[in-house]
Amino acid sequence: MGSTNGNGLIARKYREKYGWEMPTLKLARIMYNENKASFTSVQTARVNLTRLEGKMGKSYKVIKEIPERPRNPYKLPQSDEATYEPYILNHKKVLVLSDIHIPYHSIDAVTAVLDFAKREKPDAILLNGDTIDFFQLSRFCKEPGKRSFAHELESFKEFFNVLQKTFNCKIYFKLGNHEERYNHFLWMKAGELDGVNEFKLEEIIKARAEGIEVIGDKRIIKAGDLNIVHGHEFGGSIFSPVNVARGLFLRAKVSAVQGHNHQTSEHTESNMNGGIITTWSTGCLCELHPAYLPINKWNHGFCIVDVDGDKFEVRNKRIYKGKIL
Repeated sequence: MGSTNGNGLIARKYREKYGWEMPTLKLARIMYNENKASFTSVQTARVNLTRLEGKMGKSYKVIKEIPERPRNPYKLPQSDEATYEPYILNHKKVLVLSDIHIPYHSIDAVTAVLDFAKREKPDAILLNGDTIDFFQLSRFCKEPGKRSFAHELESFKEFFNVLQKTFNCKIYFKLGNHEERYNHFLWMKAGELDGVNEFKLEEIIKARAEGIEVIGDKRIIKAGDLNIVHGHEFGGSIFSPVNVARGLFLRAKVSAVQGHNHQTSEHTESNMNGGIITTWSTGCLCELHPAYLPINKWNHGFCIVDVDGDKFEVRNKRIYKGKIL
């Protein structure tokens, strides 16, 4: 608790008089100038204040909770600035599945993943963006008669039930650029419904996948020191390399893995201190030759991330004709 000697009482008196927002050193100078008989220097006055404020260890911490100093001492206008913190995955083995695009998923590729993962016994599954296609909600010209949004949601529910039945682990749903289509559609067509809880995409997903954890759009995920993104978080860029993982390195400058581009790749560079940064891109689990882009460089794939504290290992797998390479 705080000091109860004479100097400690003086410190408490001055702190209460001038308020907790006044900087410690400034207040210490005032205390010293007005109480030179009690304090031998500004530093001794400051020590008594820091003891009172609980900054010299638990043994000196005051019982009374100290109010936080105001974060806006200049009375700037209220800001709409949003916080941007990573989502931390506290798991040792994470199965990462990107770009399933339900209901345009590849049954052969997904089956190969499930067969492989059953042997691995992951303690978490991360659906890393574009799990659902949201075809009818896109801004592009759509072919009449294609799958409805309601059908996509029902197919996702069936898929989630398969995962839940097959694996006894936590499942995470990361929003990708295709999931973004929902909010864009809502804002353009029925903006008045924005903010109504039942119309939030997170609630729509949770209603069909009990126990699932939804991770917000463009939020970085951390598994140890590995950064996981869907791949659309960087927005438009001048970088469009043949190697997707190299493009991720040029943007992120840290070890990271992404989906989004439907291609399996890896890139490693060392820095001048001998440190190594590796980036990966994973393949997709959807149809490889859709009508809107039948000729492409896509491949099926997924990855397993093993985590031990801050350390990690990424096993980036390709799938070819239903077989894992």
